[in-house]
Amino acid sequence: MFPVLLAAASPATDKFVDLDIHLWEWGALIAFIVTLLVVDLLLVHRKPHDISYKEAGIESAIWISIGVAFTGVIYLIGGDAQGGKAAGEYISGFLLEKSLSVDNVFVWAVIFSYFAIPKKYQFRVLFWGIFGALVLRAVFIFAGSALIESFTVTLAVFGVILLYTAYKLAFQEQTEVNPDKSIVLRAVRKIVPSTDQLDGQKLFTMVNGKRLATPLFAVLVMVETTDVVFAVDSVPAIFGVSRDPFIVFSSNAFAILGLRALYFLLGGMQDKFRYLHFGLGGILAFVGVKMLLTFSAEQFELPSADFHFPTFLSLGIIFGILLITVVASLIADKRDSATSKGGG
Repeated sequence: MFPVLLAAASPATDKFVDLDIHLWEWGALIAFIVTLLVVDLLLVHRKPHDISYKEAGIESAIWISIGVAFTGVIYLIGGDAQGGKAAGEYISGFLLEKSLSVDNVFVWAVIFSYFAIPKKYQFRVLFWGIFGALVLRAVFIFAGSALIESFTVTLAVFGVILLYTAYKLAFQEQTEVNPDKSIVLRAVRKIVPSTDQLDGQKLFTMVNGKRLATPLFAVLVMVETTDVVFAVDSVPAIFGVSRDPFIVFSSNAFAILGLRALYFLLGGMQDKFRYLHFGLGGILAFVGVKMLLTFSAEQFELPSADFHFPTFLSLGIIFGILLITVVASLIADKRDSATSKGGG
């Protein structure tokens, strides 16, 4: 499959694809996503329990497989004319969003630790968090698509945002999350009567005849708030590899659907990926520069007005940066562990 995609996504096809998506195809995509969520909630995780690394690993592999397999669907929708290019844009967007979401996973770990939420209750919060994230991303994506189509300068704005975020991400290793300083959380606590006591995995409970929000509701508010911040970075980034709303939304959706499993797999492993922030920063910087170059070429009618990175090249750069930083992080962690044991 991948050789076909790379061959089809050649420099000759130097424009983003524009798929002719029917209403029923949007309906089928949304129905499939909802079905996956319902099955995950009512069958796989019907009862609260501690999710082991093995279970999280298996589930994460399944979610990633579903996301990658959807590349074939995009290929078929694109047909002979645009199939390879469309599939290349989708898998590039999926990989981009999946890699950027890792930082989100580490932030969740900080939030759950702050509120001291038992692991067996964390899945339900993340389920509703992912559901909210899907709705939020859809709004951001369609708004961003409309802005780019109406105002070319939006490309430059997105590019600057990505470069600024890349700088912060690369040179600020520790993600600072302090719920006590969250304006949104403080506002919610003033408006919504709350209790400090958990009631299983319920977001609300009854105390002396009054309906009160449990700490899980506060966690959900924080999860959704942080996703707004990450969406501001990731949504502009994906417009650097595709402009088709169907491709952009589907790659976003399948990338974040498996974040719950990824959280239980990687949530406590932030120290093992010490160089990941450099890699994510590099990816954002690459996409940001692409957008600024595209804007400059179009705005100033430069000879390179048809400037466009081939999809396979963008995919290779994103994957290469991610692979190098992950491997370097694991080697450094292994080296430090060996030094520690030797010194002990």
